[in-house]
Amino acid sequence: MPVWAYDLAESLLSDDLPRRWAHSKGVASKARTLAGILGPDAELLESAAVLHDIGYSPRIVDTGFHPLDGARFLRAEDVDERVVRLVAHHSCALLEAEERGLRQELEVEFQLEEPHLVDALIYCDMTTTPDGTPTTTPDRVAEIVGRYGPDSVVGRFIRRAEPQIDAAARRVEGRLLQVGTTA
Repeated sequence: MPVWAYDLAESLLSDDLPRRWAHSKGVASKARTLAGILGPDAELLESAAVLHDIGYSPRIVDTGFHPLDGARFLRAEDVDERVVRLVAHHSCALLEAEERGLRQELEVEFQLEEPHLVDALIYCDMTTTPDGTPTTTPDRVAEIVGRYGPDSVVGRFIRRAEPQIDAAARRVEGRLLQVGTTA
């Protein structure tokens, strides 16, 4: 377990955003279940999973776009660049960045990480409720649209991203089946 990542995420989320902290712990817990298909990248994914939403922390918000704010903060803290890139691009962030007029900034500043890891983080995030419990991708998307509203930036983005989210989840589930395990 990457204790440093948990400690950092907890310091930024637990007091100000306890529900976001519960979600992040649930996403990291889901990431641990993927160790059988990730091999040496398992700890890397777990680190990114627990850190993926730190950009919501009021202490580090800059642009108001949490993947970008979180990744910039992590880069300034000299966190492994692969973790930084996963945080920057988690859960189809390029589509939301486009809605916010920040796509070029995100693309130029942070390269995409390996597709199997991008899929894995999408899967972990989009199969975990805001309270940290398991859910399905359709239910998670519906919850997000319900929370933010269908005409909000987040509501529009998540509906556009839903086919990519579902496809990523199916790819991860397929890999889990190939090795005879489930998340």
